[in-house]
Amino acid sequence: MKSRIDWPPIVQHAAEIVRSYSTSVTLRQLFYRLVSDGTLPNTGAAYKSLSKHTAEARRQGTFPDLLDRGRSIHRYRTFENPQEAGRYVARIYRRDRTEGQEFNIYLGVEKNGMVEQLEGWFGDLGLPILALSGYSSQTYVDEVADDAASDQRGAVLLYAGDFDPSGEDIDRDFVSRSDCFEEVIRVALTQQQVIDFDLPPQLGKAKDSRASSFIARHGELVQVELDALDPDDLQELYQEALDEFWDPSAYEVALEREERDREVLRSIRMAEEGVE
Repeated sequence: MKSRIDWPPIVQHAAEIVRSYSTSVTLRQLFYRLVSDGTLPNTGAAYKSLSKHTAEARRQGTFPDLLDRGRSIHRYRTFENPQEAGRYVARIYRRDRTEGQEFNIYLGVEKNGMVEQLEGWFGDLGLPILALSGYSSQTYVDEVADDAASDQRGAVLLYAGDFDPSGEDIDRDFVSRSDCFEEVIRVALTQQQVIDFDLPPQLGKAKDSRASSFIARHGELVQVELDALDPDDLQELYQEALDEFWDPSAYEVALEREERDREVLRSIRMAEEGVE
């Protein structure tokens, strides 16, 4: 007889996990963190129940909001007057903060829901972020290839994805079809990282057409979700990879140029408001 899941303490534990993030968290990420620490089984029923109980707790005001990247309110930005628009432009103005860098660096991730984390950790650097969301369409592949070709610097991809047959193959397929990266670093997950971070493997999908080659490489068929990795550990892995290619001194120069430009915008705005 299966033991009944005691949800109140699990929901409380889940809330603590969400609050530990410096960025927003998706339900999927939360679920695999709970699977990773042994709180929940990796089943569809457990996922649906987690969704139900956390939604109920949010309605009661006892659970933090979760990120839903698939749904949002789409609305054009409006202003009450030109002066307000001028203040807005001066506030959001940014130069290309990768000016002066030797490499054209892309941060890649398998899960679209993790873009929020990458933006929170590295958004200030102005690096482009690629979410493959599974096997990429040819349209997206061509878009990335054209973007890399428009830059004279060598393109570098720092990528993180699941440790399973498809997770290892998704970036291989993307890199092969785009054919625009001089260097590709798999930030996570690797077999050694699964061991080092004590991530519990789940049974892999035997029907996956890439299963046999995965077994040949790793000796077993397993599935470990990138979402199960502690965000602090994932951020550190990206940072370690980035440090090899990123020039902090060039970044400081770019910020100084940006601030000078922003001062010009402020002066123009103040002059216009003075006329008014």
